[in-house]
Amino acid sequence: MGQVYAVSERVIEASPERVFDAVADYEKVRPTLLPSQYSEYQVREGGRGAGTVVHWKLQATEKRVRDCLFTVTEPTPGRLVETDANSTMVITWTVTPAGEGKAKVVVETTWTGAGGIGGFFERTFAPKGLGRINDEVLGRLASAVA
Repeated sequence: MGQVYAVSERVIEASPERVFDAVADYEKVRPTLLPSQYSEYQVREGGRGAGTVVHWKLQATEKRVRDCLFTVTEPTPGRLVETDANSTMVITWTVTPAGEGKAKVVVETTWTGAGGIGGFFERTFAPKGLGRINDEVLGRLASAVA
């Protein structure tokens, strides 16, 4: 078994505060950012930032669906960490200034992958597929805060 790591980032034409507020809004904004690979989205507790518990299913591939139940923490200003109760998956959102009126958003996802040949393919291809999904999420985020 090995660690699987995927990262996506984008500079968005909006203040870091506005972008972070949008990322942390699990009730109204976040559902509008999710592409078709996400289903059964539901806020179970909270709804804004730390303390939120949110559920969704992620259709990562044609045959692979992850049933996720994330608890959200905010360890430092500008950073949200989503920890899945159903797996080892952790998603970290970091929003930092990127010049006048701009924010850099970085989405990092990690989990413990399978062993053997299946694990090799997971570590090789899953980050690319998840990167495409997260790039779409970031594009929708940029439109939402414009």
